[in-house]
Amino acid sequence: MKKTLILFSVAAVFGTAVFSTSSCKKSSNSKMTLYDSLGGTKVVADPSTSGATIESGRLAIRSVIDSTIFVIAGDTAINGHFTTLLAEVTAGNLTGFENLSKNLTDFVAVATGAKDYTYGGLSMADAHNPAKNPRMNGKADDGDFTAFENDLVAGANKNTVPSYLTARLGAIVETLRSTVVQQ
Repeated sequence: MKKTLILFSVAAVFGTAVFSTSSCKKSSNSKMTLYDSLGGTKVVADPSTSGATIESGRLAIRSVIDSTIFVIAGDTAINGHFTTLLAEVTAGNLTGFENLSKNLTDFVAVATGAKDYTYGGLSMADAHNPAKNPRMNGKADDGDFTAFENDLVAGANKNTVPSYLTARLGAIVETLRSTVVQQ
């Protein structure tokens, strides 16, 4: 666990410049975006929808997001914040899960440099405020945020994302701490 926190700390110090949602054209001198490193815009078959296609970068992100959601569901350190969503899923209603997966995938895709997607969900402050988001059961503290980061690493590991790419994603996530932590 300490190794994970160190990885995020190093990434936060050296990798924060990766976070950009502005649209700019890549020049031959520019670095690959994290989205490019995760597979980019190459179109592949979508394993979850017969006959559909998906950008390889988006598929990689969705896979990590979905794995992370399942890790969080089993993590007693933070799953209490999501009892409403967990109750829906337990009852067979996957609508909230599907919406969360899509919104988080869109958010991370844009944050990592995807140009073909937009994020249309709540602001990060509103998404994590129970007064604005009825699916949140309580405000997050620093410990909750760190638990989320650890669960994200576990989700990335389940999808064999290389540690240097996980560190770049960690740098992006760490920029959100002050917005998400509301107590």
